[in-house]
Amino acid sequence: MPDPSNLDLLPEQQNPSAAHGEPWPPRVAPWGRPERNRLLLWLVISTFAPAILIYGLHLTGAASRSAMSVRTELPVKALLAFFVALATVIVARMEKRPLSDYGLPLRRAFGLKFWEGMLWGFAMLSLIVLVLRAAGLFRIDSVGLSQAEFLHGALAWGATFLAVSLHEELTFRGYWLFSMSRRLRFWRTALLVSAVFGVAHLGNHGENAIGILHVFATGMLFCLMIRRTGTLWFAIGYHAAWDWAQTFFYGTPDSGLLGVGRFLNSSVHGPDWLTGGSAGPEGSILSIAALVLCALLIHVRFPNVIYPDRPA
Repeated sequence: MPDPSNLDLLPEQQNPSAAHGEPWPPRVAPWGRPERNRLLLWLVISTFAPAILIYGLHLTGAASRSAMSVRTELPVKALLAFFVALATVIVARMEKRPLSDYGLPLRRAFGLKFWEGMLWGFAMLSLIVLVLRAAGLFRIDSVGLSQAEFLHGALAWGATFLAVSLHEELTFRGYWLFSMSRRLRFWRTALLVSAVFGVAHLGNHGENAIGILHVFATGMLFCLMIRRTGTLWFAIGYHAAWDWAQTFFYGTPDSGLLGVGRFLNSSVHGPDWLTGGSAGPEGSILSIAALVLCALLIHVRFPNVIYPDRPA
């Protein structure tokens, strides 16, 4: 029987959850042994299986500590992306869910949200470079590729960073984010996976403290993108374009690694906290400012929350 004291209230006042489209009382999704087992299975397939295969095939043996190339990076990143995608498909079948529940609607693959994300990623990295250049701290020394070489390099590095983006977004913001959000809610889980995302970059050659902070903040930004768009595709496009612009187009270091076959040869002059030093633009305090600006723009561009706080 309804509470008589509530009869004069509006429906959303009688039921606060109704204003957000949630059932009353809020439905708590079960998260017990079956859910833990599926998450463990996903972790084994997505992480441990490719690691064994990569080391078994010695795919990391030729990697340099000061440079990276398409030849060394693409096979490894593509293999990692394949296994995390495979793991996600397997748990989706086990849970009888569409991939869109994990933020990966296949009908929107490489659609408008993906390309819009790419524009945002390239623009944000370019903004940092332009500010450094205007301050006299960034200089383009030479063009490293001919027109024909540019097209080949752009496509090759594009494929490489698409594989990087697919792997990292599916790993940190795909099934793991969905599964743990059912237990911890969205933003608590976002903090957790973003912290792990930062820790995973600690071993990068040439990384600095601001760079690690940037990685954590980027993880939170990507979670905001997913929360507001309801899909991983925007973040995947942003992630791939940011890395492509940084490594290939502008020729800046990425955690201390320079890309072989980059379009521009560039250099920086100034304090590391401002220029990024060996970490590249990601190690600059300007990168943190750019992420804050991007978060504000995302809030304006996508004002509605789509990804649920606690998936059912």
